[in-house]
Amino acid sequence: MHPPRASTDDDVGAAALEFILVGLVLLVPVVYLIVALGAIQAHALGVEAGSRHIARAIATAPDAVTADARAQAILASVTEEYGIDPGAVHVSIGCRPAGAACPSAGSTLLVTLTAAVPLPLVPPVLDLDRTVRVPVEAVTAQKVSRFWGTG
Repeated sequence: MHPPRASTDDDVGAAALEFILVGLVLLVPVVYLIVALGAIQAHALGVEAGSRHIARAIATAPDAVTADARAQAILASVTEEYGIDPGAVHVSIGCRPAGAACPSAGSTLLVTLTAAVPLPLVPPVLDLDRTVRVPVEAVTAQKVSRFWGTG
């Protein structure tokens, strides 16, 4: 049998304090990471949905004017729905084969949507809120009907 340990008053309550301190040191970065990844995922889903819907709207439009109007409406809707800053979104439209008018009947339409995700709780000091961003991008390919623009 072991002799009883002498108790010191210096250790009384130290476990609770250590638990709180270590818990905060570990918990705060994990919570920040979860919030930041949630914002990045929301923007990634937004640009993916935007590029897909814009490509379909252009490919199924009867003419270029209607295609442009539909694309603008979809972009406005997606930026509002997913909380994306409309000024931070860039849309690029191209077609394959290269050199063809875009969009044109029978071509493959490529829509690229890029955005920059601002990280949460980044202060505006030294424009950090504008420079500390995570870029997200989505590319969608859509075949344009061979009857596009004929009717």
